[in-house]
Amino acid sequence: MAHLLRHHSFTSTSVWTESRLHHQAYASIKLSNHRQGRLKIYGKRRASGNGCVVQCCTSSSSAAAAAKAGVELSGNAEEDNNGRWEEKEEEEPLYLASEYGWKVRRLEEDQPEIKKVAEIQAEAFHQPMAFFDDLFFQFFQAEVLAGLIYKLRNSPPNRYACLVAESPSDANSESKTKLVGVVDVTALRDEAVLQHLQGADEYLYVSGLAVSKRFRRRKIGSCLLKSCEMLSVLWGFKYLVLRAYEDDLGARTLYANAGYRVVSRDPPWLTSWIGRRRRVLMIKQSNFLNLINSTFQL
Repeated sequence: MAHLLRHHSFTSTSVWTESRLHHQAYASIKLSNHRQGRLKIYGKRRASGNGCVVQCCTSSSSAAAAAKAGVELSGNAEEDNNGRWEEKEEEEPLYLASEYGWKVRRLEEDQPEIKKVAEIQAEAFHQPMAFFDDLFFQFFQAEVLAGLIYKLRNSPPNRYACLVAESPSDANSESKTKLVGVVDVTALRDEAVLQHLQGADEYLYVSGLAVSKRFRRRKIGSCLLKSCEMLSVLWGFKYLVLRAYEDDLGARTLYANAGYRVVSRDPPWLTSWIGRRRRVLMIKQSNFLNLINSTFQL
């Protein structure tokens, strides 16, 4: 599998605003007539579905005035100190891919979810030790968790994303969906890689792809890779790049089936005397039309 990023010098100072926050639809809501005139409520409705923020046109913005005018606010709404009403609605997550029964979204900054992601990656990349393996695993998992928290807190939202795969929820159970896979996506500009990417000054680096042991060989990895390609389209990147061990035929087959091709290998002097496993560099050109076609074919 691709490597976990252990260095965090890639963080950038660029600022990003989600495109869906740019699009706002204005709403004007006419309410019941009042003996002192018609009361109107106006506001902006966010395209992301976070509810409607409304503000009274009259000089009085209290809840009592609204009640006196016969105003009925549907849903769960609250009034803030400025007299604005905000309807509370549960926001649906944005899924980047939904295939083979799995759904992939961006990791929320939720402590249990972050810990679960660190557990999945540590389980996948830990090298067993002859002695005190449990202790070394705990240290490794803590290192993975610390690195994940660092990247989430210090990386701009359009330079790094941790994507997680969800298992289908059980209709007969009230339990929440379970995280079963994870992959990291980072915007990088390594010159050694850019020489293989014609006309590009940056690329998306795919790393840390891991699937929980109980759910392996069930197309979760393919769904995670599809979500990386969708993210590259949304962020405007032309190429996706990853590394895999040369002798890891399972991982290389997965990436080849997803459209990645080998363009280079680690030099022999870097692996022979140091004792490191040789890696291959694999790239894929993102194509929006091909992505849409492959999605609808499924």
